[in-house]
Amino acid sequence: MASPSYETWSKEDLIARLKLLDATLPTSRTHTHPKQLARKTKTAKTFDFASQPRRKIALKFCYAGWEYNGLAFQKDKTPLPTVEGTLFKALSACRLVDPEAGPEGCGWERCGRTDRGVSSAGQVVSLWVRSNQAQFLPEAARPLADEARVDESPIDSITEAAEDSELPLFGLSDSDDALTPSPAAQFQNLDELPYVSMLNRVLPPTIRIYAWAPVSPTFSSRFACRNRHYKYIFTSDGLDISKMRDAAERLLGENDFRNLCKLDASKQIVSFKRKILRADISPVSIFVKHKNNAEGSSTSSNQPPEGEIYVFDLIGTAFLYHQVRYIMAILFLVGSGLEPPSAMTALLNADPSNPLPPFREGEEVPEVVECKPEYQMADGLPLMLWNCAYNEEDVVWQTGGSSTSEEETTEDADASETMGEKNLYNQVHSIHSRSLIHAALDAHFFHAVSTYHSPQTNPFPLAAPTNVRNLGNDLVLSIPVGGGCFRRWTSRTYVPLLQRKRLEPVEVVNERWRQSKGLRRENRKANAEDQADE
Repeated sequence: MASPSYETWSKEDLIARLKLLDATLPTSRTHTHPKQLARKTKTAKTFDFASQPRRKIALKFCYAGWEYNGLAFQKDKTPLPTVEGTLFKALSACRLVDPEAGPEGCGWERCGRTDRGVSSAGQVVSLWVRSNQAQFLPEAARPLADEARVDESPIDSITEAAEDSELPLFGLSDSDDALTPSPAAQFQNLDELPYVSMLNRVLPPTIRIYAWAPVSPTFSSRFACRNRHYKYIFTSDGLDISKMRDAAERLLGENDFRNLCKLDASKQIVSFKRKILRADISPVSIFVKHKNNAEGSSTSSNQPPEGEIYVFDLIGTAFLYHQVRYIMAILFLVGSGLEPPSAMTALLNADPSNPLPPFREGEEVPEVVECKPEYQMADGLPLMLWNCAYNEEDVVWQTGGSSTSEEETTEDADASETMGEKNLYNQVHSIHSRSLIHAALDAHFFHAVSTYHSPQTNPFPLAAPTNVRNLGNDLVLSIPVGGGCFRRWTSRTYVPLLQRKRLEPVEVVNERWRQSKGLRRENRKANAEDQADE
């Protein structure tokens, strides 16, 4: 039979013809090959985490905060992934933790939480992971230890991100003699899984694990931390660095920081005293200095060249919510000349029963500021958690899975120990090099635009805060808030910091929360417990 001339058919006729052909096609056209069917129906191999040896370790890593929705796990869906969620997914893919048990099942703890956009070069988490060490293996499961070594294949599914809360330690019973705490140094020469290289193979390049440490079962990355070191990077455009250093110096020691943080009533904080060990500002280079290079000399000029990069180093035993960013906001106001350095002393002078004296001879007695004035905190992009410090007897960082003495070193051992370190170094160096190229390209864009456009008038740094009213009513003040961002004010509408509207006292805010959200939370908890008892 000759084929119909479909060229003359209408659209409706063609559709009807196709439907007729589909109905008459033999079912064998959609038949699945027996081997393909077998592959589809094959059940996934189960992995019994309960039978595997485990140990508690600490991981040290860096991450680019602008790629993530903060560090901590989030209960609700977020626009960007969280750092902890991404790291837990990698740990699950390497079968180092049980994804079904979630972060609580491995005793997950973080050292210091960072917000969305904030980076870290030395974050630390502690958790229980699969291990090659038999001393953490239940006696009945010891023959399975060797099998656990070789299976590092990714798994297909992971759990949802866990609720954002402080996670409990892994449960240990008094009868578990095999889990007796031991000093960290005891494990230095034992053959172990290469945690650093395993995780970096599956993690995105914006998160890099660069060290791990064996720790005791009772170790807490949060509570064992001696101090935390933050860095805030900024350019010196329109800023008086000497005045900023003056203001930063006033932070040293133990002070009340209720006016230099975000008040979160849900935390019910009543004591805002924190101890600052270091607070200074110094020039910084965007080029990496190798260990064998001599340190560059810092400038002695009070007024740096335009565009020079500086870093604010802040080390403390503990920090409040957004404390570093609010401190940096005041430093920007001081550096631009809108506020005197003594404004920092006034903000720290929050206890009328124990007022602070003038910080320097010749200054006026600082005003008592019991309630925080309204002001905008600094941008989060230039902020990073630089380091978390621990006692050497608690944490001994290492990079490989095993430690080999010089006498025992072979060509194979040397390759296995150093290849991962070299690859990691090259990876991070490549990222740094690309960033420098991006900076050079942006500099050329800026140069091209500046050829045809003149810069706006910038009155900063002002000689004194009293000069603000003398600038004229129509002058727009671009007050820096960090990260290349500015807050726009006019010289007519700018209100000095200590004359601004004050927030409510902390006690009032905490009590209102307890009587509203806090009370509802307690009621929900009580109802849930009653239902569980029934």
